[in-house]
Amino acid sequence: MNYSSKTAKLFLNLYPPYVGAGVRIDYICADWTEMEVSMKLRWFNKNAVGTHFGGNLYSMIDPHYMLLLMKLLGNDYHIWDQSASIRFVKATRKRVKAHIHVSPERLLEIQHHTANGEKYLAEFRLDILDDNNEQIAEVEKVIYIKKKSN
Repeated sequence: MNYSSKTAKLFLNLYPPYVGAGVRIDYICADWTEMEVSMKLRWFNKNAVGTHFGGNLYSMIDPHYMLLLMKLLGNDYHIWDQSASIRFVKATRKRVKAHIHVSPERLLEIQHHTANGEKYLAEFRLDILDDNNEQIAEVEKVIYIKKKSN
């Protein structure tokens, strides 16, 4: 995966499922430790009652921990989405956003737990917020990580 964060942002913003859902990648840090995504409510991504469709709320953040970890850990690791859950807290018609972050401490923790080839299930939690920073949904992701054997 030899591409810059700017190239990834461009590609993801042109990715048809994201275009169709109205998802926008606003920022990917050059060191791949964080990114920000958002989604405006549009006629094509609202549900039957006129608020954000829940599937789009989840798709907004779906692959990003995996993508960040793939860049941070490199090709020496198997990295897969293992599971996820989303808890809807509040409906909204406002723009929604999420900040996805992998701290240096989490990266060291993952490297420590996988150093001898063991699998590690890294758990991440994030909030989807509206423009008033009110919680709209809570997402929990579990990422399967295992160092490849040489």
